[in-house]
Amino acid sequence: MENKKRKISIIGSTGSIGRQALEVIEKLEDKFEIIALAGGNNVELLKKQAEKFKPEYICSNTPSPHAREGWSEGVTILHGPEGLEQICSNKENDIILVACSGKIGLRPTLTAIKNGIDIALANKETLVMAGDIVMNEAKKYGVNIIPVDSEHCAIHQCIKDIKQVDKLIITASGGPFLHKSIEDMKNATVEQALAHPRWNMGKKITVDSATLMNKGLEIIEAHHLFGFNYDDIDVVIHPQSIVHSAIEYVDGSVIAQLGLPSMHIPIQYAITYPKRFEGIKSKSFNFADIARLDFEKPDYDKFPTVKLAYKMGRLGGTATVCMNAANEEAVFAFLDGKIKLYNIYEITKRMCDEHDVIQNPTIDEIFTVDELIRRKTKECIKKFS
Repeated sequence: MENKKRKISIIGSTGSIGRQALEVIEKLEDKFEIIALAGGNNVELLKKQAEKFKPEYICSNTPSPHAREGWSEGVTILHGPEGLEQICSNKENDIILVACSGKIGLRPTLTAIKNGIDIALANKETLVMAGDIVMNEAKKYGVNIIPVDSEHCAIHQCIKDIKQVDKLIITASGGPFLHKSIEDMKNATVEQALAHPRWNMGKKITVDSATLMNKGLEIIEAHHLFGFNYDDIDVVIHPQSIVHSAIEYVDGSVIAQLGLPSMHIPIQYAITYPKRFEGIKSKSFNFADIARLDFEKPDYDKFPTVKLAYKMGRLGGTATVCMNAANEEAVFAFLDGKIKLYNIYEITKRMCDEHDVIQNPTIDEIFTVDELIRRKTKECIKKFS
């Protein structure tokens, strides 16, 4: 029983986190059996993954789910949201890695929870949109939600007795504009925004890192994951990205988790928890090579998105749904060259200021608000174009 392989499905296998997860699993092939892989529209990569890892099920967004050409023999092909629901209803799974981007991750996560399947969570929207619902369901069904984000994974590793923790400290690299002026940000090109100095991520999250909205989203996630008030969650700029986050205990002791900036480590921790194994390492950690660790307070004048996230988080209800939807649509518009980088915050704040918050929303209400805000945001974007 001790040597039994852990059965896993990956939602978002063709994305950045999904691809790195498969690299981790390949290194630990004697520890895992892949039940299902779900990707988006990158069908060719999904076919290659299926050929290599031999899952039982494949799910994509392609319009022809029954087409057999190019797929491995014996694999069952699923399609769209219904396919994701089927994967997440399969109780063969010991754990499901939710690594897709966007709101599409929310319903499958809830389905997996209701089926008693543990979650390795790398999808920010799940908790930003419906954190109260998701965490209550996880508690109800006795499901573990292990965070994959390096910051939350670090906090998870540091906490031994959460009742004795006084404060959470989330670190931020500061992104490509840390030492640039506000004017530089206002005139930034897409290429400059995507030139992250430390992390290799997808385009959307890289832009969020440039505006520091990713920290705002992580504050909201931390509130739900660990049950801390917003007043007890701090953000500190740490350009080297060696300290991934820290906690302060009631006696003033601070425990931090350190490591080289590689997503392989938190991914592996999340899917093998509570065990640890030797896996992919960039190289052994060496304090002498690191030489120095710098920390500074965030400049909220240059990065006002963090203050906006605190505000919307404290408002609760659909406030965070609104902020997330508006920001995402504005980021897409920036990537398409329709608006400037700084317009992302201006548009998101306008949507938040106009939003009538619904407290204790249902899942259906959350998705209704999300769609409404996206329509309004697209109209607002036209005024900035």
